Amino acid sequence: MALPRHRVNVLTGIKSSVEIKEAKPLGKIIKKAQRPLLVIGPQALEMSIDGKPFIEYLVDIATAAEIPICATAHTKKKLQEMDVVPESSYDIMEILNHLKDADWKGVKGEGNHDLVLFGGFRTDLGNQGLSTLKHFAPHLKTMTLCKYWYPNADFSLPNFKKDEEWKELLDSLVAELKQ
Repeated sequence: MALPRHRVNVLTGIKSSVEIKEAKPLGKIIKKAQRPLLVIGPQALEMSIDGKPFIEYLVDIATAAEIPICATAHTKKKLQEMDVVPESSYDIMEILNHLKDADWKGVKGEGNHDLVLFGGFRTDLGNQGLSTLKHFAPHLKTMTLCKYWYPNADFSLPNFKKDEEWKELLDSLVAELKQ
């Protein structure tokens, strides 16, 4: 069993995330979703993998799978500098509250999202937000793309000790989504 970065979150109730270590099953889950959403947090601007900012990997994933992007905090400015227009810009608490509402029409007004991908959030804030969705939004699934395991997500990457492993998985995921 993987352990989260913050050990206090080990006991998550009867349901814990599925740890996925390969791109193919991640790609299948994303492709199967009817209305996925990618929520990008501010740490995506600060993290880089082999010199490439994490936010660029997230944009590559969103582009490959045609997923709308929700920018949080100050990520909207960086996305616009990259010539990427996010479908929405919310505070993280605001988007979490919208996602809990089963009647919300989503960022495109087409209906609530069935899969929400998260990347670039502090692990403590991310785990608490994912816990909220786990308990109060049974209508959607959650996935994290950060290098740490999130026990409150439905699907999470494992704890990567080496950035090379994380980079390989993200590159493979982009390639998988382009097929």
